[in-house]
Amino acid sequence: MGNSQRNVDSRKFYEGLKGIINLIMNIDKILSKIVAIEHGFQHILDGADEILSACSKEQCFELALELFKHEAYQVRMLATTILGRLVTTNSDALCFLKERVSADENWRVQEMLAKVFDEVCKHRGYEASLPLIKEWINDGNPNVIRAVTEGLRSWTSRPFFKDNPPLAIRLISKHRAHESEYLRKSVGNALRDISKKHAELIRNEVRQWDLSNPRVLFTYKLAAKLLK
Repeated sequence: MGNSQRNVDSRKFYEGLKGIINLIMNIDKILSKIVAIEHGFQHILDGADEILSACSKEQCFELALELFKHEAYQVRMLATTILGRLVTTNSDALCFLKERVSADENWRVQEMLAKVFDEVCKHRGYEASLPLIKEWINDGNPNVIRAVTEGLRSWTSRPFFKDNPPLAIRLISKHRAHESEYLRKSVGNALRDISKKHAELIRNEVRQWDLSNPRVLFTYKLAAKLLK
């Protein structure tokens, strides 16, 4: 190998190394900015956009897995957002969201999971996403179920469900007696949303409920709040 070739290879190596260093520094800046803000989503969405535009999808996936180990909930929310953007081309990202992100104990991370689930359905199309919606809503983890009930609010403002409110009501109502109050609150609120335009449908639904069950009564009070 001649000196000229060695110089070219050396230059490429250092240019690549410089790029990696710049990327790391940029990610550190993004994380510092995110951690400094306690509330809201937009700064996290912006951070995800920056990372996704700077790295390959493969790099973003590996980075998201590492970021999800971070102690700051904001960084785990960022990881969740990145994974959500990768779902269309990476089934492992969807599995991680369902199995690992849903187990996070921070409620803000669960809010981001719900937001991400809706984005996934929106990208695929809500009707095309029905199998996924049913899979998650029939899961044993209340956080997985809540990602659906909360993420798709207001359900009947979403394409497909806008024309099929009875289906939305059936899917949501099946968890009216769930042991998780956190989930039942989401169920009741989601049904209350629908009652604004479909009061009679909600009235007919809750009329069938066993209100002697304290869990069902809890959900009923939320779902029927706007009914007269």
